[in-house]
Formats: sequence, structure tokens, C-alpha cells
Amino acid sequence: MLEIKKIELLAPVGNFEKLEIAVHYGADAVYLANKEFSLRNFSGNFTDSELEDAVNYAHENGVKAYVACNIFPRNDDRVAISEYLQKLTKINPDAVIISDPGVFLQAVEIIPHIPIHLSTQANTTNYMSVLFWEKQGAKRVNLARELSLAEIHEIAQNTSIELEAFVHGAMCISYSGRCLLSTFMSKRDSNRGMCSHPCRWNYSVVEELRPGEYYPVTEDNRGTYIFNSKDLCMIEHIPEMIEAGISSLKIEGRMKGIHYLASSVKTYREAIDSFYKNKENYIVKKEWIDELSRINNRAYCTGFYLQDPDQVLSNFSNKKPVLENRFVGKVINRIDDNLMDIEVRNKIFKDDSVEVLRKKGSTHTDQIVRITDPNGDEMPFAQPGSRVHIKMNIGYSTHDLIRRV
Repeated sequence: MLEIKKIELLAPVGNFEKLEIAVHYGADAVYLANKEFSLRNFSGNFTDSELEDAVNYAHENGVKAYVACNIFPRNDDRVAISEYLQKLTKINPDAVIISDPGVFLQAVEIIPHIPIHLSTQANTTNYMSVLFWEKQGAKRVNLARELSLAEIHEIAQNTSIELEAFVHGAMCISYSGRCLLSTFMSKRDSNRGMCSHPCRWNYSVVEELRPGEYYPVTEDNRGTYIFNSKDLCMIEHIPEMIEAGISSLKIEGRMKGIHYLASSVKTYREAIDSFYKNKENYIVKKEWIDELSRINNRAYCTGFYLQDPDQVLSNFSNKKPVLENRFVGKVINRIDDNLMDIEVRNKIFKDDSVEVLRKKGSTHTDQIVRITDPNGDEMPFAQPGSRVHIKMNIGYSTHDLIRRV
């Protein structure tokens, strides 16, 4: 069995801003993609030149970068994928994420020096399959979401390859993410990166001769969410995931915003570091749970990991959290001791009470003492999309996020 190093925290990156946030808040590695050939074509993503810059930025900051090429291609994609894989030679990521055996063969031939990570889309559920992919040359397998920690532990005991598993984020209603619902309902193929997420939509039953009369499938009089899975959150079970033999904990969400990314990366970073610092006395901090509750979610569960059937029930109520904080801005740079250049995301007023999500440590409560435009003229408030200078009681770092209390 592979000797387990400190577990990796792997973060989603849909654009360069998200890359900066993931690095700032402590990701060990990021996964990203170009404009084609990944399963999140609507997350922004990178042009070829941007992808090279992103990988270089990650490496300059001691962070690994894994590039996704995990669609299920058709025959007419073969040439374009070959050309793209050749471009990766110059970009030089730390790995390429692949799900399709045909693309795997192309990668082995074209970029043999770049490690291959097998995507969760490959539906790997047992150690014989892991051994197969290991013999083909894969360096890591992102296991199917349907596995329990006990099953993952057995896989780790019988293989020597790196194992990756999701620790947080949206779950799919279809097996390891494979789904045709989007293709049928909106003509957007989820297996080729264009999912419209119809599993999150509100459904009711309509009888053919009674158009306009909607009947709930469950007791919810608004309709049903029979496809609407809860979100995964394993913040209370980090030791169990580490002890199962997992090498990398993956956060889902290349299409999520930077507030989600900052909160999730910071929280799991602190939990992982706390475990390794003092394994015997490790405790789950309430502030970690509270922090994750402040980002949008569809109610949390532990998925299939703990073999609890109640954890994989659909979120029938579609209940969403009451957010205690509202993301209002990002620190672009620190001008003076307590004067910051801010990019405003939601309207903010002078004298507002705010809290700042710092790279390390607890969030810090502060107050907006003064708002000025770049020319130094004072303003009573700042509008979304603007760049202003904000004075608070203390100073904060570039990429720190500000929330209204």
C-alpha cells in the first residue's frame, strides 16, 4: 500500500480570479480547463494562453495544477483532442484529468511525461478496476462518489496508486455524474460539458386532461425535488477520510463564486492542518461548520461515505440556508496601514459593520470608517462593480473577502 503523505486539498478553478482565491486561502492543488473538452464548459475556463499563465501562476506559488480533459468525446473530436494534448506539452500541467479510455490512449502516446489522473466519470468502484488503470499508466484515480469509506479503505489496502475523493460540494443524481437529463430537456449534453442542471429544477405532475393543474408528488404543495440531491459536506469527518487512505480531498465547484471557493478552501485547509498538528486531540471546531453554513447550499449530507441511507435522500423541501453574511467586496491591494483598494460586489455603506475572511485565523469584525473614490472624494456608499478606497480600523491582505455582518 502507498505510504500516505499529508493529504492534498484540491480546489476548483473556473477563471484566473478563482485561481488567485484558491491559492490565497491555501489550496495545495487546483483543477482547471481550457474552453473545450471538460465537463464544465460554462464555468468561464481559460484560453490556451490563459491556461499556460494559470499553470505558471500556480507553480510560482507552490501549487499543483491539474488540467481537465474529461468529456466523453465523439469520433469527430479525436483530431481536436490530439491537437489540444500536444499543446499541453508547452503548458506543462502537473497532471491531465481524463475519463474516456480513448483519450487516455491518446494521452499516453502524445504526452507520456504528463501524469494522468482518472476522472470520477470513469465510475471506478473496486480495487480490480483501480489496478487495471494503474497498469495502463494512471497515477491517480478519482473514485466514484457512490463508494463508502470502508470500500475506499479496502481499495487503498490493495493498490499502490493515489486515490482522490470529493470532500465538499454538489452531488449528482446520476451515477458518478453521468446524466442524459440535460440532453433530453435542453439539448445540452452534460457528458460533453454543457449540463443545464435540470435536476435542480422544480417538478410537479400534470394530468393530460387538466392542463395547468399541478399536483405535488410529495406533500410539498410547491412541487417536488425528486432529482435534487443534497450537497456533500465532510468537514466533520476529515480524520476518517484520511485514515481511509485517500491522497487528495477534492472540492466541487468550478462554476461557483469566489465566496464559496474562499470559504470552503479556508475551512478545509484549517481542518486538515489541525488534524496533522495534533491528531490525538483533534476536534471539529464549530466555526468551521458555521462558516460552511454561510455559503449557498442545498442542505448538507455525508453522501455514501458513512453508509447512512438517510444521507442520500433527495432534498425534497429545497430548503436553503439563511445566510448570515453577504459578500460585499474583495481587497485588491493594501494602500496604507488601514486603507484598502476594494472591488465592490454588493452595495456597501459608510459605517457598515463587516467581517473580513482572512487567509488564516478567525474572521475579523470591523467597520467601514470611510469610502472614497480613486480621486480621494468621500462617498456615502459604493455600488457593485465599482473600485473604491475603503478605510477600516485595521488593514487586510490582497484577496481577503469582505462580508456585511
